[in-house]
Amino acid sequence: MFTGIIEELGQVAYTKRLSDGLEITISASKVLEELATSDSIAVDGTCQTVVSLSDKTFSFQAVGETIHKTTLAQFSPNRKVNLERALTLKSRLGGHLIQGHINETAKILKVTPRGENYYMEIDLPPSLIKYCITEGSIAIDGISLTIAKMDYLKIGISIIPHTFRNTTLQYKKTGNSVNIEVDMIGKYVESILLHQKTDMSIEKLKNWGY
Repeated sequence: MFTGIIEELGQVAYTKRLSDGLEITISASKVLEELATSDSIAVDGTCQTVVSLSDKTFSFQAVGETIHKTTLAQFSPNRKVNLERALTLKSRLGGHLIQGHINETAKILKVTPRGENYYMEIDLPPSLIKYCITEGSIAIDGISLTIAKMDYLKIGISIIPHTFRNTTLQYKKTGNSVNIEVDMIGKYVESILLHQKTDMSIEKLKNWGY
């Protein structure tokens, strides 16, 4: 579990092709503190398991659906990535609860400076827009952000200078793909409603005054 508050920008050191995926090694410093093999870490929002580490790097292996549903297949040496260690029970929850399970990728439509701030528009897949609300939370490449505007399949995000400077958002351009994880609360509510047995009808709603 994560919060979407990025601890550090790491850098892809190298990638190694596996029979069913990739092994990726990341150069970092801060997140290596107290990090151990088998620990979870979010890399651009994807929850990964550390398989090895040194005093300057850690490695993880991504396979199957993780490769297909995320931007990890695009990783190459020198690429900057957002890093966050797993949440502990004594951590402050500065962002929102994030699982690190990417739903899909989406395309950036534009990034526009607005004074000292920035405004980003993203074209979401139809399957994800239903989980979004204005002023609701969304994780973009692992960053906890607030939806400022919605327009059909587009969402608008206002980004403060601190977030822009301390995440990979500073490197993003129109057409780039980003990892999306919608707020898990909406997904749980949908699942409950879909599986709930009910005798709801239009007539009953009318009787209740709707």
